[in-house]
Amino acid sequence: MFKVTPNPPDTDPVSPYESDSKKHNEAAERALDFHFPSTADVKATARTPSTLFSVDPQATTETLAVYLVETLASVDVMVHQLVDHLEGGSRYALLGISNSIMVAEITANRLLDQFDPPA
Repeated sequence: MFKVTPNPPDTDPVSPYESDSKKHNEAAERALDFHFPSTADVKATARTPSTLFSVDPQATTETLAVYLVETLASVDVMVHQLVDHLEGGSRYALLGISNSIMVAEITANRLLDQFDPPA
């Protein structure tokens, strides 16, 4: 027995949502507005800084600069250890990052050189 099957099968070209498309669009807009507030809403919201990771407000500028230099030196060592395990483009990208770290470290050291030692 042979059954006739259209290729592609006949389907109803009308979407089940077209009859209430205005309602669905409004619901979608409400959902987007709820989950993604506008820029104006974000800017109007008061900012409350987190204290989870904070720097001691009483730390001196020199102390902060010393910590910055030490952190940059540590990151540079980690990058160079990773470079040894890479080849090609990834290696060159990491070496570029290392150069940027080195420039920041030199700049921070120059900043430290300008501090007057306490008498």
